[in-house]
Amino acid sequence: MIREKSQGTSIPVQRQSMADYLSPLVRDIKPSGIRRFFDLVSTRKDIITLGVGEPDFVTPWHVREAAVYSLESGKTQYTSNAGMPALREAIGQYLNDSFSVEYDPASEVIVTVGGSEAIDLALRALITPGDEILIPEPCYISYSPITALSGGVPVGIETFAVDNFKLRAEQLQAVITPRSKVLILCYPSNPTGGIMTYEDWLPIAKLVEENDLIVISDEIYAELTYGSKHVSFAAMPGMKDRTILVSGFSKAFAMTGWRMGYACGHTDIIAAMLKIHQYTVMCAPVMAQYAALEALQHGLEEKDRMVESYNQRRRLVVKGFREIGLECHEPQGAFYAFPSIASTGMSSETFAQRLLEEAGVAAVPGDVFGLGGEGHLRCSYATSVTQLTEALDRIGNFVHQLKQG
Repeated sequence: MIREKSQGTSIPVQRQSMADYLSPLVRDIKPSGIRRFFDLVSTRKDIITLGVGEPDFVTPWHVREAAVYSLESGKTQYTSNAGMPALREAIGQYLNDSFSVEYDPASEVIVTVGGSEAIDLALRALITPGDEILIPEPCYISYSPITALSGGVPVGIETFAVDNFKLRAEQLQAVITPRSKVLILCYPSNPTGGIMTYEDWLPIAKLVEENDLIVISDEIYAELTYGSKHVSFAAMPGMKDRTILVSGFSKAFAMTGWRMGYACGHTDIIAAMLKIHQYTVMCAPVMAQYAALEALQHGLEEKDRMVESYNQRRRLVVKGFREIGLECHEPQGAFYAFPSIASTGMSSETFAQRLLEEAGVAAVPGDVFGLGGEGHLRCSYATSVTQLTEALDRIGNFVHQLKQG
């Protein structure tokens, strides 16, 4: 019950439901389109799932063993809020060796509970209510809701299959206003598999500097590139101090359930993020930190073998969709294909729903990923070749029946 004052007295006002107690910021956010759709999957046992972005590989045994050994050794206390110094040093060394970006482990690296917490911390540290946050789409579904929860205004930037879903300077320029503050980047891209080259980044970096923007670069799929090496936006000339590099261990190291991520950036920004982190989660789980350290120190060859397996599956899936008659740009990164289903005349939601019900294949309708997603389907190829082959057969039969009907 709340009270409104009237002529010196307060009048009780009864809330109509428990929902009235909720923050409007939370109440107005839509549930995850991915999770909502995949709640339907649990009702059937014959489903082939191409939906959740999770490696089908198990975390390598020696990485799991490092966590077990840490427990057996009694290492169950808090670590430094920013993460174990040894892990932060290993992260800094890895980024320098792999992507030519150098960070001070003591002041420019923070270990987080997954890359998602790192993104949340960065946005909360940066946003003053009303700031505009620029987000190339289709994109990972969490950016806009986290922006809204932090009081920011998400501004989508549509990218297109004809450009392999690259962000173009003219598209970015068109949405910049005096209220623009942060540009969120995710390349290699979830859901499209698009990448950006050094030449692609140059005009974007120029606009970032000219318009005094800060960049959150989500590089969780950095290791998963095919035919070319990932170029970190933080490695572009003059961009390191303007960029918060976010990554983690979930995708390349098959460690989704460990919830291990990190963020690197300017000392002042990392310090601000650390303050929020201190008051919310204290530190990432210690046993998971030991596992992540082992992955960086002794797991790179296994990572490379997993990437090669994804590359084989990528070629299989793209070829399969094209043979079915569904246009599919060639993803150069991550582990998603993003075929167009526009030729069927159906919306993404309808196609995905019917594909699930009639063919037993679960994929994510493209419209949940924002601008440019409608008319597409996100299909993860982080599953076995046997499953992928069967899924393609089912999709092919489903599309054939649609055309016959």
